[in-house]
Amino acid sequence: MNDLFDMRTIQFREAIAEAMSEEMRRDESVYLMGEEVAEYNGAYKASKGMLDEFGPKRVIDTPIAELGFAGIAVGSAMNGCRPIVEFMTFNFSLVGIDQIINNAAKMRQMSAGQFPMPMVFRGPTASAGQLAATHSQAFENWYANCPGLKVIVPSNPHDAKGLLKAAIRDNDPVIFMESEQMYGDKGEVPEGEYIIPIGVADIKREGTDVTIVSFGKIIKEAMIAADELAKEGISCEIIDLRTVRPMDYDAIINSVKKTNRLVVLEEAWPFASVASEITYMVQDRAFDYLDAPVQRITTADAPAPYSPTLLKEWLPNAGDVVKAVKKVMYR
Repeated sequence: MNDLFDMRTIQFREAIAEAMSEEMRRDESVYLMGEEVAEYNGAYKASKGMLDEFGPKRVIDTPIAELGFAGIAVGSAMNGCRPIVEFMTFNFSLVGIDQIINNAAKMRQMSAGQFPMPMVFRGPTASAGQLAATHSQAFENWYANCPGLKVIVPSNPHDAKGLLKAAIRDNDPVIFMESEQMYGDKGEVPEGEYIIPIGVADIKREGTDVTIVSFGKIIKEAMIAADELAKEGISCEIIDLRTVRPMDYDAIINSVKKTNRLVVLEEAWPFASVASEITYMVQDRAFDYLDAPVQRITTADAPAPYSPTLLKEWLPNAGDVVKAVKKVMYR
């Protein structure tokens, strides 16, 4: 599809702003609300210029009251609007999680389909440097655990724009998770309109010896590791989930059937993680293809430390990926 368009290099934040602006021009029922999204152009400048174009009725600065504006968004979605709710960080979404889990995710079922819930909750997830324990948490697996929610975690500007446009058009609530450390990342994005379907993984690197599954910004560590391992003759296939729920199990299974080995990398705590779900599905559907036990790499099973030395140990890195791959390769 990209061959149809001229490509240009833009930042992740620009891709997010373009996706929202294009959808707001296309559909007047789409609006953006959140802390500092309007006058300040967004805490991370991901809504730059949108207030000037769309005005204060469609780009709305809210008080620091996540439960309140998440509830307003749910009510407006029930009345025909398509709200985009920005949390300054998903750590703050915990204040409004009752509206997300008990209302947004369940309203379509509880109303016997009378109320579609076309809404997007977006903002940064996981760690962003020395922000300490309460501002460095990844909740992808929490939200993916809840039926009724779709969960997207893109890793680059191209995927972010195409998936955010798909999320805004979707008639179910979508959790769209970004990263403070990715907003400045640059990547090629087509000039023309394009949509990336929700629930389709992407093979970022083809390989033959081991499958590495990851998503979000931590996938960069898998890429670094794959380059190092290639020097030793180990060929890694890297799958970017892009969507955590619905998950593209077929992409993972087909890759494991080819490589016979699996390593899962994610930036979250290990217990009941996304990696746990993937591991179960692979042993259920591809057990006879495995030549080694599945290895998962997560953060340490502890709150994020503030100390830079401890934080470095807490976070997964390329060295951890290299060790895990060599373990499944019996090297």
